[in-house]
Amino acid sequence: MERDVQLVRDFVTAVPCFEDLFDAHVFNEGTVLPHVFFWDVVQETVASFVGGDDTNWRVTLRFLEEQLRLDVHEVTGVIVTSFLLDLPWPDQPEYGLVDHLGPAMSARFTAIRPSG
Repeated sequence: MERDVQLVRDFVTAVPCFEDLFDAHVFNEGTVLPHVFFWDVVQETVASFVGGDDTNWRVTLRFLEEQLRLDVHEVTGVIVTSFLLDLPWPDQPEYGLVDHLGPAMSARFTAIRPSG
């Protein structure tokens, strides 16, 4: 199994509230497409942050931080291009989520979006 697909499977195991999203992706695509899946994860994570559901967004950020620290090329690519790049922009009220990124994600975020 490719590392990016394993990332999705491990993520769903760690954050079970995303099982339905995973199942929908597999049903619609015949497989899971990690970059497409994580675009949806961003939307759900931002909604969780705004809605005050601390568990989901905090667990998501913690899991992705741990995975980014492993520095596996395929995994890093998915997290950077399909999660960090899609986070809210400074002029959006949800941007406060960025303040909760761990050190590895924060460093990558600053590198790819230096102005926020």
